Amino acid sequence: MTEFDRASIRAFRFTGCGFDAATGEARLAYAFDDGPEMVETLRFPGAPFALDAGRAQAVQRALRLLHLVAGVSYYKAAVPPEIVIEGDGIDAATSALLTSVYENGLGEFAYRNAMVLRGRIHFPVTDAPPATAAQAVGLEDRALVAIGGGKDSLVSIEALRALGVAQTVAWVGSSPLIKACAERTGLPTLSVGRALSPLLFELNKQGALNGHIPVTAVNSAILAMAALLHGHAQVVFSNEHSASYGSLIPGTGEVNHQWSKGWDFERDFAAYLRGHVAADLAYYSLLRPFSELAVARQFARLDRYDQHFSSCNRNFHLLGERPAQRWCGVCPKCHFVFLALAPFMPKPRLMAIFGRNLLDEADQAPGFDALLEYRDHKPFECVGEGRESRAAMDALADSAAWREDALVKRYAYEIRPQLEPADRGLAPLLQPSDNHGIPNKLWGRLRAYFGA
Repeated sequence: MTEFDRASIRAFRFTGCGFDAATGEARLAYAFDDGPEMVETLRFPGAPFALDAGRAQAVQRALRLLHLVAGVSYYKAAVPPEIVIEGDGIDAATSALLTSVYENGLGEFAYRNAMVLRGRIHFPVTDAPPATAAQAVGLEDRALVAIGGGKDSLVSIEALRALGVAQTVAWVGSSPLIKACAERTGLPTLSVGRALSPLLFELNKQGALNGHIPVTAVNSAILAMAALLHGHAQVVFSNEHSASYGSLIPGTGEVNHQWSKGWDFERDFAAYLRGHVAADLAYYSLLRPFSELAVARQFARLDRYDQHFSSCNRNFHLLGERPAQRWCGVCPKCHFVFLALAPFMPKPRLMAIFGRNLLDEADQAPGFDALLEYRDHKPFECVGEGRESRAAMDALADSAAWREDALVKRYAYEIRPQLEPADRGLAPLLQPSDNHGIPNKLWGRLRAYFGA
């Protein structure tokens, strides 16, 4: 098999995109230099779609945005010096958004591959006049809510249900676990099929660069298009305040594994949709004002999903084996979810969910130390801030139910004496932030719901 010669590639090309309203299939095409096209396909359920002129134009704008954002999966294979956008060009606002998504969203990828991407990525701006501002297209006051199979999206779904918001539960891909959680909600569901180009996997075998991409940005663009096709006025994600903060790497600075779950991306993407796609299409995270601990407290008040949800990394690998159990018990996500729920959930219930007590396994100390940012940096995973993990462990150290467990006991005698009292409190982390894009008509009632 011929090796993929990354060094010889000069340009990454966006060669075209299309959508068939009769079948619901979208095609996104890319290429390196004059090489073969890499074609990704998506299948939006509900076809055939009968769209009036205004909504059809908004769908085409959303398709173009999706094409440009989803290209990050392919661009990263070689990271060539030039980007070429064939067909209609883009304006300065689109270039700025894409540059931010690629630079920041590939931050962990760049770090792991010892690369510097800032100042290297240039999306060419056309000399044509800026695109006309997007218009309202008559969308219904209904939410398309992203579900990921974990606790966060389930908290959002139940909050919206309590607030009387009509919603459809949506996801990208074919995960059986997500499907089971979605069906458990009893709400209408929508699953968008996504098939990456097979050529990309061949290039990976031949030595293409690989690594983490801003998948939430891609899924956001997919669900924005799905919302337009189905006439929903809101696209709702479930990303907490904590997602805006990354891992602090000595000698490097902050690297955020979940940058596209953060506030900067949400704010900019929402503004772009309103200004460039459809003026009545809202995009926001219902959990943005809250910490991971506040969301964990809210999830502990629910019990209908205990045997259905999972945030375990091993359940969501793109390729490879799935575990027989919903929780592997050894990955950072398992560690953090267990720790975050422990202060708010009866111990027998939590152990029934995981099938074991992770905090009484002494050999798991290094994994929990990373969460606490003790002798290690925060893991490159979608987990809470170090101060949240420290606050949760501190609360457990004062709990008769948990304080004798191996890792809690170790925290109490080895780690807690090194912390300032202000770095340990749980209560301040349960207060909401003011940085969010939640519609005003929902925010007051949502805040009261979380505080109930």
